[in-house]
Amino acid sequence: MLQSFRSFFESRWGVAITLGFLALIAFAFAGGDVANSGALGSFGSGDIVATVGKEKISSSEVESNTGTILSRMRQNDPTVTMTTFLSRNGLEDLLGFLIDRKASRLYGEQHGIHIGDRLIDSEISKIPNIQGPDGKVDPAKYRQFVAGRGQTDAQFRAEVAEDLMGRQLVGSSNIGIIVPQKVTMRYANVVTEQRKGIIITLPAASFAPKTPPGETEVNKWYTDHKSDYALPERRTVRYIAFGDTVLKNVPVPTEAEVAARYNATKAKYAPTDKRKLSQLVLPTEAAAKVVLGEVGAGKSLEASAAPKGLAVAPIPALTKEEFALQASAEASNAVFAAPKGKVLGPFKAPLGWLLIRVDGTEGGAGKTLDQARPEIAKELGDEKRREAIAEFSARIEEDLGNGATLTDVAKDMGLEIKETPLLLVDGTVYGKPEVTAPNELAPVLQAAFAMDSEKQPQLTEVDPGKSFVIFDVGKLIPAAPPPLNEIRTQVIADVQLSKGAKAAKAAAESVQKQIEKGVPPEIAVASLGVSLPPIDRVDKPRQQVQAQGQNASQPEKLVFTMAKGKVRLLSAPRNRGWYVVTVTEVPPGNVTKDDQRLPPLQADIEKSYSGEYGQQLGGAMRQSVGSTRNEAKVGQLKKRLSGTGQ
Repeated sequence: MLQSFRSFFESRWGVAITLGFLALIAFAFAGGDVANSGALGSFGSGDIVATVGKEKISSSEVESNTGTILSRMRQNDPTVTMTTFLSRNGLEDLLGFLIDRKASRLYGEQHGIHIGDRLIDSEISKIPNIQGPDGKVDPAKYRQFVAGRGQTDAQFRAEVAEDLMGRQLVGSSNIGIIVPQKVTMRYANVVTEQRKGIIITLPAASFAPKTPPGETEVNKWYTDHKSDYALPERRTVRYIAFGDTVLKNVPVPTEAEVAARYNATKAKYAPTDKRKLSQLVLPTEAAAKVVLGEVGAGKSLEASAAPKGLAVAPIPALTKEEFALQASAEASNAVFAAPKGKVLGPFKAPLGWLLIRVDGTEGGAGKTLDQARPEIAKELGDEKRREAIAEFSARIEEDLGNGATLTDVAKDMGLEIKETPLLLVDGTVYGKPEVTAPNELAPVLQAAFAMDSEKQPQLTEVDPGKSFVIFDVGKLIPAAPPPLNEIRTQVIADVQLSKGAKAAKAAAESVQKQIEKGVPPEIAVASLGVSLPPIDRVDKPRQQVQAQGQNASQPEKLVFTMAKGKVRLLSAPRNRGWYVVTVTEVPPGNVTKDDQRLPPLQADIEKSYSGEYGQQLGGAMRQSVGSTRNEAKVGQLKKRLSGTGQ
């Protein structure tokens, strides 16, 4: 039931979709699992789809983000395709987001808000796939990550800065929003309402002429509607996937190398002595001495601090040197000489006077060379293997640069070339949308579709230092409609349906006028003198239709947007006919003030208001800095992504 309430807001404002889309884009870089998600096509930086202030948004930037988002979506739903993305208005939403994100940064900078390098560094450090074993950013992994996105370091940092600025400016729009209970109950009553209506279906096929069209008419229809029959661009991808297992005779670390590494990193294996501490900060030395006296009289540090409105803060285990930097040498010397449970101080500090309690000790005995030898030997061995695979891949790249073909490389490596069936740009097999390209090709598929011609092999490092793919395009079939002779039957059917759709519309208008005058629907339909499907009588609660989501029919959805007594017409897609829809009854829902479903609904409404306020704020910032869209370039980009144009 609660989900039905939430679905209501999705259908009314699309808030959940909007916010989810925003978060998806804003944090897409955190996935790190999309290599080479740069240009999908042949667009250059000169193809500007939008201008924000004095800055430009290029087709390649939009494509890069599209590839990243699509890959992230497929982690939750592997069946998602580029067609799905475009049909759900994904490209428009994405472009709108990129414009708003850039506008928010420019607006913030105009008003003195600055995103510093340290804040950007902090955000980047949260990306899991660029972290080394110590949890810190690995420069090599970061370079690989940024290159895989088709960006420079500066471009990526600018993108992060825009995300941070947008979050700072728009994030405040959800603070302090309170929706009155009466508003919540009004919407709850709408959500739980029942509707009754009538749907009359007038298929185009029922009104299509019996006489087939002439040859001239068929040819003209085909010429005028070629884009409707265009088959998307298809490619096969040939590839060799390999890892460090291709390496032979990688040298084993010598005893001298192990000893040298141990001596170079002695601090890592030295014994450690740390203290776990608790700290209380007081404003004056006198106040600190009062607390210290109470502790000496038997009170705990917490019991003494609480009545004074203060709190004792735990400090993670620190070495003597680390604590000296945090407090002072005097405090550090005293703490490391004191037993567990001892409260020491007061010590002067920048924020006041400190009382420190020793909560325990922590440390390790360290490791001798013999004890550390297995760990160091593995570390050195891994490094040697990474260096060897890097040299190996560099030689392959050099060979490719000198004109070697994929066949040449496969022969030298003693490996087999694999080739996919014909693929579409979204990675599905042509003619088999339920089948996708092999997972090992996922990181390079977009790059393969960006290649200008066949037989131009490239090497891509998939997992740094571990796995690689060498690939090229085996066969390239440009997007184009098939010859008329191959689809003549379909074209003739479409010509007839087009004529039938026009007649069906005229019939629908006739039925609409009769019902509006009070003629019963059955009599209005009978007056047409055409055999039609039975009249569909709808009697459903709104929740049931909403629960069907995308599977709910458009006529049924229309029933829940119309006023009682109104009659509206709705066209079926692709000239398939028309519907006449009318609402006969709207029994309201009945939700009481103590209904347990109201609090979650109220929270959803407040979230919706937040989204509305955020959109209004974004629109104001966009208007302030100025923005324009190049609709012609946007159209070209959409055709390219859909596989129906270049």
